[in-house]
Amino acid sequence: MGHPPRRRLTAEASTSRPARKAQPRTGFPKERTMTNAENKASIAVIGLGIMGLPMAVNLVKAGYAVTGYNRSPEKSAKLASDGGKAAASVAEAVKDADVVITMVPDSPDVEAVTTGEDGIFANAKPGALWIDASSIRPDVAVRLAEQARNAGLRPLDAPVSGGEQGAIDAVLSIMVGGAAEDFEAAQPILNAVGKTIVHVGPSGSGQTVKAANQLIVAVNIQALSEAIVFLEAYGVDTDAALKVLGGGLAGSKVLDQKGQKMLDRNFDPGFRLALHNKDLGIVTSAAREAGVVVPLGAAVAQLVSALVARGDGGLDHSGLFKLTAELSGKDRLSGKN
Repeated sequence: MGHPPRRRLTAEASTSRPARKAQPRTGFPKERTMTNAENKASIAVIGLGIMGLPMAVNLVKAGYAVTGYNRSPEKSAKLASDGGKAAASVAEAVKDADVVITMVPDSPDVEAVTTGEDGIFANAKPGALWIDASSIRPDVAVRLAEQARNAGLRPLDAPVSGGEQGAIDAVLSIMVGGAAEDFEAAQPILNAVGKTIVHVGPSGSGQTVKAANQLIVAVNIQALSEAIVFLEAYGVDTDAALKVLGGGLAGSKVLDQKGQKMLDRNFDPGFRLALHNKDLGIVTSAAREAGVVVPLGAAVAQLVSALVARGDGGLDHSGLFKLTAELSGKDRLSGKN
């Protein structure tokens, strides 16, 4: 990523930044709580994919006025059919918004929608909150946060975990980096889409914690894949096996959400391998720059890269099971998708 290891990310670190010029604020002052409809912020959501669309729909259900933009207009139309509004451009979506949420695939995509004449920084009103829910490089998050502040915006990096179902059910885990007062102001919005919402430090901290999350998830998916291949090789009742494993120390959300997908050979994407490949690239690069080793993460990163290279990047990340089965000479176990 080309940047030296950042100092330890603590909540206290956010207070050590140089004071910045106060910007005019709109939407919801700190002393007010948005409990009534007339006090609720207007929200723009940029990126209405697997995660962004259900998040936007949940904001509509919570009573917010939501305008969405997506490069594929049919997604914007779907939001409109669920009570939101569709915009024809980023600039149109954000011009009157008190809060702007971005949920796009990668660092270049965030830069594309924030910078330039049609971007968020040039068109959002001063004082608006910008909440980036994408998963991107921590150094890019830090740089864009500074540009946002220079544009009069209040940036938060707030990547999410929980997959498509978590977005649909509004139970996402959200790790938030940025100023404490901006986190406080954003909480009503974040509460409408998530369940576990934690301020983890200054700008960039949310993305660092998300990288750690993706490391843990990838290693767990690979371990579950190996366990199921092992169980099936011995003819064990795998439904019963996963039930008892889930009740013990081996239990996890990965087992709960991905185990049945592997048993069913159903790798329809909830979170695509191509995106997890990108995230593991962030992990391995950042770990190298910090001088720490992630041997399991590096090994799983290579397996994920192999699946993407052979054309399986559109599968759910539980598709790691396919390669594990094939490496074991159990091609019949990998199934077809």
